[in-house]
Amino acid sequence: MNIRFFSITALLLGALALMAFMIPQEKKKGGPWEIPQEYVSMENPYKDDASLEKYGKQEYMKHCRSCHGNIGEGDGPKARNLEFDPGNLSDAAWQDKVTDGELYYMSIIGRDEMPNYESKITDEETRWALVNYLRTLKK
Repeated sequence: MNIRFFSITALLLGALALMAFMIPQEKKKGGPWEIPQEYVSMENPYKDDASLEKYGKQEYMKHCRSCHGNIGEGDGPKARNLEFDPGNLSDAAWQDKVTDGELYYMSIIGRDEMPNYESKITDEETRWALVNYLRTLKK
């Protein structure tokens, strides 16, 4: 009887411990971005070039999807391991608040857990293609 009781108790405690890792933890929101004025006012020279969307999507799938998810909702497979919420890039209210230059800065320069991609995405046109693609995620 004692062995059975301890076995069941150990099994229940083990199951509870595993469940603690399965329950999504609330992520901290990052503080406001401090973006230099030169980026805030930066104009997108490729804003109306829809042909770049394909290249932007390729870059997104290669560099961004793992944290931001397939459609930018911040639900990629690596997102659960981040300390901060990667944010919802498809949120219309958020997208309406940021300029293309700010989006460029956030995506290419980064901060904290958001990596710097200056050495990985070196071509300026490709960087803007990514910005253009991010704009298509808006819901």
